[in-house]
Amino acid sequence: MTMLKIAKRNLEWLPTLLAVVFLLGQVCADLYLPTITAELIDRGVVKNDLAYIKHAGLIMLGVALLGLLAAAVNTYFASTQAMRVGQKLRAQIFAKVLQFSNQEVSTLGDSSLITRSTNDIVQIQTVMFQTLRMMLQSPVMMLAAIVLAYHREPKLTVIFLISLPILALTVGSVMRQAIPLFRSIQKKTDRINLVFREGLTGVRVIRAFNQDQREQSRFQAANEDYTQTGIKAYTLVAFLFPVMTLILSLTNVGIIWYGAHLIAERQMQVGNLVSFLTYAAQILFSFMMLAMVFVFVPRGAAAAKRVNEVLDYPIVVKEPSQAQAVALPREAAGLSFTHVNFRYQGAEKLSLTDVNFSAPAGTTVAIIGGTGSGKSTLVNLIDRLFDVESGQIKIGDQPINRLRLHDLHALVSITQQKAVLFSGTIRSNLQFGKPDATDEEIWQALKVAQAQDFVQAAGGLDAVVEQDGANFSGGQRQRLAIARTIIKPAAVYIFDDSFSALDFKTDAQLRHALQTAKHLQPAVKVIVAQRVSTVADADLILVMEDGHVVGQGDHATLKATNPTYQEIIASQLQKGDEADA
Repeated sequence: MTMLKIAKRNLEWLPTLLAVVFLLGQVCADLYLPTITAELIDRGVVKNDLAYIKHAGLIMLGVALLGLLAAAVNTYFASTQAMRVGQKLRAQIFAKVLQFSNQEVSTLGDSSLITRSTNDIVQIQTVMFQTLRMMLQSPVMMLAAIVLAYHREPKLTVIFLISLPILALTVGSVMRQAIPLFRSIQKKTDRINLVFREGLTGVRVIRAFNQDQREQSRFQAANEDYTQTGIKAYTLVAFLFPVMTLILSLTNVGIIWYGAHLIAERQMQVGNLVSFLTYAAQILFSFMMLAMVFVFVPRGAAAAKRVNEVLDYPIVVKEPSQAQAVALPREAAGLSFTHVNFRYQGAEKLSLTDVNFSAPAGTTVAIIGGTGSGKSTLVNLIDRLFDVESGQIKIGDQPINRLRLHDLHALVSITQQKAVLFSGTIRSNLQFGKPDATDEEIWQALKVAQAQDFVQAAGGLDAVVEQDGANFSGGQRQRLAIARTIIKPAAVYIFDDSFSALDFKTDAQLRHALQTAKHLQPAVKVIVAQRVSTVADADLILVMEDGHVVGQGDHATLKATNPTYQEIIASQLQKGDEADA
């Protein structure tokens, strides 16, 4: 059913119909050749009629060429449609994953999503191609050949009553054991990708803790498990072909033995025996092809189920209906949280509890607190990476859950905790924030982000950025990510612990530049930080502890009245520095 669902969604009806039509043409040509052969022997060879032999030979040649042409056209349409299905599925999965919130990505897993969009789709393409070729051709040819063979010589068809059930039982017993193995291969592929991906991303940690051998053993275990399962599955399948060849050979022996008796008793002509042997070969060969298709079907069905699981996966963060959707705020907009509660999927305890604050347009809001206090969780709610359990978040006077996601994302620009850069150039990375940004705008954003000097030293805006920005240091990557954030016109700018890799001097210069940049002044700026010095100049500081806002106000007020904030100051600053904080 899952495969049919994918076919219904993605196959184009006209090329598919043409593939089937030309396939039937090929089958008709293949089935007609034994009849011509029988007539050629009985009317040409036996009677020594050379003219008829030449005439029949030319007809055979023409039919064979037509069959070849039909097969070529069928193969073209079948392969084209199979590749198109793969192309569409990859695009659909990619588009669906871009709609996922962090919750869906975490549930399905990065490595599993990669496997589903690559290996699983290749399996589906293979099955689609085999369906439009052998899966349709085999049963049609087998049934038609049985009918024609019976028409030629009914007595000889009794042999098929013995050989075909034996073939069916053999294929059925093998497939019964092989299908579960093929299904498990897909899951084991996920496991290999997961271990390999963790090894690549965590290679520095692995080396730092001298765990190379442990990770190699872990990968070897996953690899060995996959290999052994594959060996079992393909050994079972490989067992089919010699058995089927043996049955085919014994069937031919039976036909020749029985046919020879009928010819000797003048109950059958030689031509009929030759054509019957050809039909028998077609019947058994079709059965073999059908069995070979069944090798691909289990893997394809498992892959289709996994792909459909992604495509049909419910989206947690949903678009508002057309009736509920509201327009973008036209003027500079503030940010407010009203009695916001949030918990992660499956968690018993709330991660954020009764969060309330209001930040007018132009305000700088800083969020500080210990590890696990809920700082990043709070800012992820603004961009609807997660949805609140209860309460309301507004930008301007519009609830964010009534804004179209495209409109909401146009209002918010964010730098995540981990600076993500894309392979390309510095210019292409910053134009990710504003596609039509001019070089002047890009340099201005780099200047605000304190990145101008090292970008010039690297070769300017056309300097190459390797995958994940591997050719830049952690602080340089952060500043490039900040520049990409601030170049985008937005109502709310979020910097989620984006200054952690910066020294105190660069940190101070960057914060000052953010305050004085003209295009940023009307916007709300939300800064998540660990250091008191980073948040001290903010208009509003939220102090978080265990998912609660335990204090809010400016630095001076919180320093004088809030115990949690005082503890943070005491943990970071020496006695002599408190007066400067």
